[in-house]
Amino acid sequence: MRRETAVLLHNVRSAHNVGSIFRTCDAAGVVCIYLTGYTPTPLDRFGRTQKEIAKTSLGASGWLTWESVKNPASLIKRLRMDGWYIVGVEQDARSIEYRSLAPREKTLYVFGNEVRGLSPALRDSCDTLLEIPMRGRKESLNVSVAAGVVLFSR
Repeated sequence: MRRETAVLLHNVRSAHNVGSIFRTCDAAGVVCIYLTGYTPTPLDRFGRTQKEIAKTSLGASGWLTWESVKNPASLIKRLRMDGWYIVGVEQDARSIEYRSLAPREKTLYVFGNEVRGLSPALRDSCDTLLEIPMRGRKESLNVSVAAGVVLFSR
């Protein structure tokens, strides 16, 4: 079975995190990155390259397919109709351990804001939620590190 993977970044505020995730997505073979809410895009509103994203992505933001969409709910609805399985990455009572996810033909991984994570409404729009177990004192990983862990576990 040929697997396709896409990533949705919602309200990720740091251009450095976005660039790092682009670089990881390139390495992991992600087919598209969706940037929603106020997540910065590789091109600013004037069509100029965002230097922080380009630098951190080591240029991957220049060749990876990406799309900017304000509202993630409409995007998720469209992708689900096209057969995509929607997986939120968030600590939640409903979350399963990230290594236990069964592979799907098309999977969209949803990552949220560095501080607030995914909103309850966005969590509810996912087919399942994953979490990465924390063994130390910190409760979470940086969003770009979490993306790497999840994308390379599939």
